[in-house]
Amino acid sequence: MKEEIFISGRNIPHIDPHLAIWEFPISLYLFLGGLSAGILLFSAFTHLLNKDEELKGASKWAPLIVPFALAIGLFALIIDLGNPFYSWKLYTTIRLESPMSWGAWVLLIVTPLSILWIFSDLRKLFPKLNYTKLPFLFKVEDFCVKYKKQMALALIPLTIILGIYTGILLSAFNARPLWNNAILGPLFLVSGLSTAAATIILFAKSAHERHLFSKIDVLLIVIELGLIIHLIMGYYAGNEMQVEAVKILVGGDLTTLFFGFFVALGLLLPLVLEVFELMGFKVPVVVPAILIIVSGLIFRVLMVEAGQITRILY
Repeated sequence: MKEEIFISGRNIPHIDPHLAIWEFPISLYLFLGGLSAGILLFSAFTHLLNKDEELKGASKWAPLIVPFALAIGLFALIIDLGNPFYSWKLYTTIRLESPMSWGAWVLLIVTPLSILWIFSDLRKLFPKLNYTKLPFLFKVEDFCVKYKKQMALALIPLTIILGIYTGILLSAFNARPLWNNAILGPLFLVSGLSTAAATIILFAKSAHERHLFSKIDVLLIVIELGLIIHLIMGYYAGNEMQVEAVKILVGGDLTTLFFGFFVALGLLLPLVLEVFELMGFKVPVVVPAILIIVSGLIFRVLMVEAGQITRILY
């Protein structure tokens, strides 16, 4: 009988040399969290600016998908944790130094707030709704209408935290050089706002609203492209591990997906189409909007996957 003993610090299943724990559900969770945060942020600002009737897509229609998006995202997260019946333990403590703790608690607050937020306008959007069999819902509606401004004021900081948390959750992993970059937080926030603006364009009820959010989206895409350039430059200005890690996106296995699908088709092409549309050319608004939304998901899939493949060199 032949026996072999293998000793290595780089052979820990699912951990080292390559992380193989976070799969598509985490990418979906990060995408839906950023999208929901962006929609609620725009909706809150619209209400505070008294533009509810002028911008119905942003203020009333787009927020309808938020509770469902958050529910799907949370379900994906719980399933990916491996022990869904123990997920409640996240709420037995608050750790201010932990991005995951911040995210868990902010989601716990934002999710019911999103339901109350849309409840205030639900009967206006669907006049056939009748609460006579559940009369307590009239009181809930009155409460939501009465305190909607306060909810808007609360949603602004909460959604900013939620949007930026989706990137900070990754950047907090010092052991993964591709994730260990301070730009990821702002980049994920801007990306979430961009996908939210694109979603609002799909829900827009007037040409004025579509043009307004096309302008907003153009600005957000330009900012996002600037952050991506800064992100890549940051890797090349970093240590040897980060220079090696970024090669997977620049000249490596994921280059086509990153530059071809995400940057070119998901950012540059929609940017050009939206600029043409603002200039007066007839452009189907659904095309750039869908490209932006899909690219937002692709970006998160790429970053989660690439970050797990790259590793510390020693």
